Amino acid sequence: MTPGALVTPLHVARKTAVDAVKSEADRYAANVLPIIREAQKAGARTLREIAEALNARGIATARGGQWYAQSVANVLARAYR
Repeated sequence: MTPGALVTPLHVARKTAVDAVKSEADRYAANVLPIIREAQKAGARTLREIAEALNARGIATARGGQWYAQSVANVLARAYR
């Protein structure tokens, strides 16, 4: 290490990383929420039906996967907290 270099304490770096992940999740939820609302207007009533609608439209989850009822529930919970 270079003498005089600044070192970020681990707990500060960890909090910064967690905050960044949460911020990105909030952003993704805000972007997908209008699509969920469209699916509901089109007749999707259950979490499973919403997940099926998102998958049918080719909308990937934040990590690039398929939608399931629980992943829809997670987005809705994040959007309303």
